[in-house]
Amino acid sequence: MADGVPSSAVANQTTSNASSAVPITFPDVQAARKRIKGSVYYSPCPHSIPLSDLTGMEIYCKLDNLQRTGSFKERGASNALLQLPPDQQKRGVIAASAGNHAQALAYQGSLLGIPATVVMPMFAPLIKVSNCRKLGATVVMHGAHFGEAKAHAHEIAEKEGLAYIDGYDDPAIIAGQGTMGIEIVDQVPDLDAVIVPVGGGGLLAGVALAVKSLRPKAQVIAVEANNVASFSAALRAGEPTRITTQPTLADGLAIPQVGTNAFNTAKDLVDRCVLVSEEQIALSILRIVEVEKTVVEGSAATPLAACLSGQLPELAGKKVVLLLCGGNIDPNVLSRVVERGLVSDGRLARFTAVISDRPGGLADLTSQIASAGASIKQVVHDRAFAGSDVSAVHVLCTVETRDHQHLAELRQRLQTHGVQTFDAR
Repeated sequence: MADGVPSSAVANQTTSNASSAVPITFPDVQAARKRIKGSVYYSPCPHSIPLSDLTGMEIYCKLDNLQRTGSFKERGASNALLQLPPDQQKRGVIAASAGNHAQALAYQGSLLGIPATVVMPMFAPLIKVSNCRKLGATVVMHGAHFGEAKAHAHEIAEKEGLAYIDGYDDPAIIAGQGTMGIEIVDQVPDLDAVIVPVGGGGLLAGVALAVKSLRPKAQVIAVEANNVASFSAALRAGEPTRITTQPTLADGLAIPQVGTNAFNTAKDLVDRCVLVSEEQIALSILRIVEVEKTVVEGSAATPLAACLSGQLPELAGKKVVLLLCGGNIDPNVLSRVVERGLVSDGRLARFTAVISDRPGGLADLTSQIASAGASIKQVVHDRAFAGSDVSAVHVLCTVETRDHQHLAELRQRLQTHGVQTFDAR
């Protein structure tokens, strides 16, 4: 797209249906790379030996979670803002976002002196709301879901003369996100595949366009959270279609309908689309924290989840780039996610043991657990609801074990010593 063209105006006029979609080309991405140079961090893409060992692939991680605002969204935001006419830059811009696009607009807008207003749905993570305000944006909380927030943002834009910058379907946004694809090919020139999270589709469209233009034989694999699979729904329908979303750890992907421009750019460039579960996302966040010493949000963990899901056996031994594209996860959510990952891993478990309600009964139980090499995190007595046998007591045990096999060995050991166990409800 040429300099001086208000990309948001073009996008708003041309995203209603497939026939009116705006074509985005590789020269647009190349122009965006030159335009945003110096305002967006050239993030590293190191080889990960631990993740390679874990997956059986040669894994490289594109660390766009290291951007100033913690996500790749700065690329598109910078490219879009730099193309606005001077009078529009003075009036300002507005966007609807669950957080990352909002933070990117706020930060890049502050660098250029462009006022930014962001409308965030009520479910937006608190850390993203707080960060937007710290970056100088005017934050409006509105709507139970992204669609309601977006509609309200358009109302404000019309009333106050603000340019609406679509977070995933504006052509300038898509071209800006595509700069990550150029960097990836620069950093891993002989890559075999790149795995890209997809929500609204802007990142996927831009990266797929860049990678396929430079390395046509490289695979581009899209990954979605099961609960918000709008891209695969569009592939089945042949056009963007609205879906009902469910709560997900990958809140950045919670878009009910993929963008028209994004879909029409990406649909013929993507080799495959895989879906991952909430449990797989939680476990992947834990793995990245443990082995890469890096914190990512749920959206950015989906590429690793795809690798660990068993759906991509053809990539064994291949050079695969994972887009760790965002790190803005609420610390409270991170704590719960880590615990869920430990449970999924068999390293944190809960069961109920039935023991004799006599002196030394609990001591015997804890001694057996310790002898098995497990660590007791919590025990809770339950006499009132332990059944008709008044000589017995139920003990709810939360324990730390090495893995599922270790847990099974612990419960077998207790069984051998006359302690009945059953899964906690």
